[in-house]
Amino acid sequence: MDASSHIAVAETSPRYEGWRIVVVCFLVATFGWGLGFYGQSVYVAELHRLRGWPASLISSGTTFFYLFGALLVAFVSEAIRAFGPRNCLVAGVLAMAVAAVSIGQATEPWQLYLANAVLAFGWAGTSLGIITNTLGLWFDTKRGMAISLALNGASFGGIIGVPLLVAAIGSFGFSGAMIMAAIAMVVLMVPIILFFVGRPPIGSSAVAAAAADAPSATQIRAQAFRDTGFLTVSIAFALVLFAQVGFIVHLIAFLDPVIGREHAAIAVALLTAMAMAGRVLFSTVIDRLNQRLASAISFVSQAVALAIIINSRNDMVLIAACALFGFSVGNLITLPSLIVQREFDPRSFGVLISLITAINQVTYAFGPGVIGLLRDASGSYTLPFYGCIALELIAAVLIMVRGPHGSRRAKTRSSP
Repeated sequence: MDASSHIAVAETSPRYEGWRIVVVCFLVATFGWGLGFYGQSVYVAELHRLRGWPASLISSGTTFFYLFGALLVAFVSEAIRAFGPRNCLVAGVLAMAVAAVSIGQATEPWQLYLANAVLAFGWAGTSLGIITNTLGLWFDTKRGMAISLALNGASFGGIIGVPLLVAAIGSFGFSGAMIMAAIAMVVLMVPIILFFVGRPPIGSSAVAAAAADAPSATQIRAQAFRDTGFLTVSIAFALVLFAQVGFIVHLIAFLDPVIGREHAAIAVALLTAMAMAGRVLFSTVIDRLNQRLASAISFVSQAVALAIIINSRNDMVLIAACALFGFSVGNLITLPSLIVQREFDPRSFGVLISLITAINQVTYAFGPGVIGLLRDASGSYTLPFYGCIALELIAAVLIMVRGPHGSRRAKTRSSP
């Protein structure tokens, strides 16, 4: 039995050390998305209320955060190779904590932009790129399940993070709540990371690939942009995440006049819960699926849900459609890494995933703004949401274009 098959057997055991890394990444994602992604809506509202700054000024800081964060995420793989996953995760936690405190203390717009720059470093060290790269060092055959389970922390961060932050602001004020959130993150996460995240298993294919005579990251990126299979994956998911993030940001604004704020909140909560449920259910089979086909079906299901939402005014139908949309939300940040793992050279995995994550983040950073502009120009959400449907359907077709080399690699990987 060779080393790689030994690792594959070990991954099936509940006592395999990699499952502890999954728990660590779940907690990292909880704080990363709670403070870095979902927390942005809280920051916009509080800074507008406390400082009187225009919402456009504050939200442009959020766009800056996404764009600068995307630039940093593109180099996560090289950071892990140079400093190791443990040091990178600790650095991400500390940067996010510093940024959280700084946002709470900001009294001038330039201070908010500086805090968002630091937050971008924290996001790069606690979000999708580093979690996927880290788990790729411990998992081969069960990588899809590991990533899916760990990224449930992203949904958990939205479910509990924002309500807890809002409650803390009510009790301690914005600045005090941000300090408390930062302290909680550092006190909990730094010891856990230091204790549980050690060296990856020596026999794993990812570690062996890293130690091999691999092409440089610059060469991998240059080759990727000439590869049809990579381009179809990156463009398809960029289009879908542009539509998905834009739709979710505007969902309450759309539903409020139709079904009321209370039912709108229920719809958003159910969407988030279904994202977690879908990710958990898919995690048990996702490594065995045709992952491009699964992606296309997910895109079409979101398009169907959007069509129902646009054309219905019934409370229960709208809430059910939001649940249908949410079922695939979580898997759309897991599937790109699994397609890359199956179709591309293992030595390129970390660099390609970091690159796709960066492309997606740059793209979806503009989603809410573009949908808002189309809504204002047309007078309703019908036009922008139909635009989202078009993007979803284009992506569903595009993702099925594998490229001349991808199909051969997929067959090779699936053969015994």
